[in-house]
Amino acid sequence: MRRIFGTTQHYDWGHRTALPQLLGEKPDGSPWAEVWFGTHHMAPSHLDTPDGPQLESVTGAMSVLVKLLACDQPLSLQTHPTLEQAQHGFAREESAGIPRNAPHRMYRDNSDKPEMLIALTPFEALCGFAPINASTQLLQDMDWHEEADVLHQNGIRKYIAWAFEQKNSPSLAKAPAWLLRINSLHPADTGLRVAPLLHHIVLQPGEAISLPAGNLHAYLNGVGLEIMKSSDNVVRAGFTSKHIDVHELQRILDTSVLSQPITQPRADGQWSHYTSPSPAFSVSSVTYSPGFTISTLDKHRLIYGIQDKGFPTMMLLAAGESTTLDSSGTAWIITQN
Repeated sequence: MRRIFGTTQHYDWGHRTALPQLLGEKPDGSPWAEVWFGTHHMAPSHLDTPDGPQLESVTGAMSVLVKLLACDQPLSLQTHPTLEQAQHGFAREESAGIPRNAPHRMYRDNSDKPEMLIALTPFEALCGFAPINASTQLLQDMDWHEEADVLHQNGIRKYIAWAFEQKNSPSLAKAPAWLLRINSLHPADTGLRVAPLLHHIVLQPGEAISLPAGNLHAYLNGVGLEIMKSSDNVVRAGFTSKHIDVHELQRILDTSVLSQPITQPRADGQWSHYTSPSPAFSVSSVTYSPGFTISTLDKHRLIYGIQDKGFPTMMLLAAGESTTLDSSGTAWIITQN
């Protein structure tokens, strides 16, 4: 195996100490939000050393991107496109001459972005629409009776269109603590009326959420391992200082009810297998001890959790290679299919 050195992204919602401590590096006072491991042109990874050969020199352009993510503040209320939506959006913004790194650019490449987040610490998030009856009851409990009536009478999609048109702020006197926290950072945000329709969950380490195209979500707090198609296409509708386009979000949004937001891995001996939101990648974890062998496979694998000087690292196990481990721990294996 060869160590992969990723690219750190310093966004304002990141945590100042969680990722440096996880990686065995010294905090520098800035928020460390993500570390990208992959070949995406926005942040390509290197092998062996921070300035070593690019990962792409061994793997070619990878269709999977893996991130370590740590949020100390809520991320934006967002969704991601299907492949067809991404291709059309990318072509539209290219023809309009919008630079790919422009702040208001939404489609930075022509790929869809299904993703999965696996909790490494307790991880709080909003994910997918709850059943209408449950959401209506929550709105009534908050004394949001007009909102409850609009949802009950019109359904999720029309409720969202209505919510984004409102100019006044709802009363938060009986709002749950997580919504009060979002409001403290983004007061009067129109997304505040939409958020209570989503499942509010707290993942325990090892649990996951699976986010196919169109899933509305917002990460709130915690450290996780994020696996996705290699894309940076995000359409936002609230809780952010970045570009918002509520009309585009509504156009691509999937308003289907999500019956079960939390994905539990399927146990198989030492292995646990996750249900992937995309055929482009598969994810498993394994609890290993010295002498454990990861067998040969004709696909590239990224492995997170192999200890180096006491800290978990990201490693490449290239297609056609196997490895025998000389330590103990838990590793997550991401296979590019």
